[in-house]
Amino acid sequence: MILIVDDNPDNIYSLQKLLESKNFKVDTAQSGEEALKKILKYNYALIILDVQMPNMDGFEVAENIAGFSKTKETPIIFLSAVNTDKRFITKGYDSGGLDYVTKPVDPDILMLKVKTFYRLYEQTQALKDIQLALEKEVEGRKQAQKELRSKVDYLHTLLESLPQIAFTCDHRGNIGFVNGRWFQFSDNEQAFPQTHPDDKPIAAELQESLDSGKPLEMEVRVKKRDEPGYSYQLLRVWPILENGENNWVGTFTNIDAQKKAEKEKDEFLSIASHELKTPLTSIKAYMQLLDRKLKLDGDCAEAKYVNRVQDQVEKLNSLITDLLDLSKIDNGKLGINKKVFSLERMVQNAVDSIVQTHDQSKMELHRQGDISGLMVYGDEIRLEQVLVNFLTNAYKYAAGTEKVIVDCRVMDDFVKISVIDFGIGIPESKLSEVFNKFYRVEETSFDFQGLGIGLYICSEIIRSHQGTIAVESSAGKGATFYFTIPLNLPTDAK
Repeated sequence: MILIVDDNPDNIYSLQKLLESKNFKVDTAQSGEEALKKILKYNYALIILDVQMPNMDGFEVAENIAGFSKTKETPIIFLSAVNTDKRFITKGYDSGGLDYVTKPVDPDILMLKVKTFYRLYEQTQALKDIQLALEKEVEGRKQAQKELRSKVDYLHTLLESLPQIAFTCDHRGNIGFVNGRWFQFSDNEQAFPQTHPDDKPIAAELQESLDSGKPLEMEVRVKKRDEPGYSYQLLRVWPILENGENNWVGTFTNIDAQKKAEKEKDEFLSIASHELKTPLTSIKAYMQLLDRKLKLDGDCAEAKYVNRVQDQVEKLNSLITDLLDLSKIDNGKLGINKKVFSLERMVQNAVDSIVQTHDQSKMELHRQGDISGLMVYGDEIRLEQVLVNFLTNAYKYAAGTEKVIVDCRVMDDFVKISVIDFGIGIPESKLSEVFNKFYRVEETSFDFQGLGIGLYICSEIIRSHQGTIAVESSAGKGATFYFTIPLNLPTDAK
């Protein structure tokens, strides 16, 4: 907006109409005092100021305007019909004016000057806005850097206080910070601790994790400086967002005592299982002989007692077999004897076994899917063990329901075997843990017996077949356990 200051209403009117005809917004004042009040209240792009005015002339108004920080850079054009002498023109420039126009005014010349100063004002304001925005951005960045520095210092303080070895690195794997415990294992903050020759290199595993953007978790044996032997450490490295990009924090946690305890436990389970197997086999044989010898009527109490003892012996035998398998898995000696076999035969054998051992149950077992004639490559006995485990769990945890379904489906390059029940189900929060060793769902652990190793063994068997194993379930809505195995047969069997 342009302000016209003149004590003559006729002059104001003619100038106002001229400027408005060129689409400029115009405000007016008829005295210096009125002009100063408006200048303090509003922002003007240009002031056209008459020199000769009563009480306060144009020069005094301009000097006051120059004294206000808000308006000192507002361009002023002086207009004068009386004071046309050179000294008045000089005074006009000295008092803050950018131009001095004498009357009579050439409208075209005046409009050129107005447009020039107006454009100059707009450019100046644009530069001020840019400068203000830059200042805000710089201040914001300074504050962000200050906050980031504070967070980094806090993180380093936390890492220094940890009982573990701790470090940070960037997305390229360059180590940025290590805590004091790092130097118990390495004399160089850029070099990882020495690892056991049989373990995977830390740097290579870390780089693979950095490239994928996924957290790293691995067990590794590292050597303490100036000490013989290696200790087991659990290395965890996870990303944190810092300064707009992923940086990484890592820790080494000593699990040597835990690994030794696990080894001793595994050795105990292996020895105990083998020692129990021999007398249990004898008990089973003697019970079978006793049953044949007595030839008891199935309805008498003695026959029921013998049958119950045999059932309990079978359960104990199953538990010991699982413990032996677990020991073999932990020692890397689980036998997998692969050959080409009929998948339909394996599934039917598992179904027949369950039906025979659960002939008292009113639950019906249904089959879905046609796999007749389908040949696969794998360990038939071990895969039958997986399916029997699924079915046994279905009969256990879905007791009292109407049916269990075995669903067999041939997919693109694999076959999928599912066992679907309609029992108590598993809470969704627990699904990721059901295949862990010794894991049992808390809600069922008091109602159903077991060691929590059957599904773990199943997962290892399927893994050895390069397949997948999983469960879909929710509490109270049954469960679907399934596994897949690839359909690729050996070249010599095709």
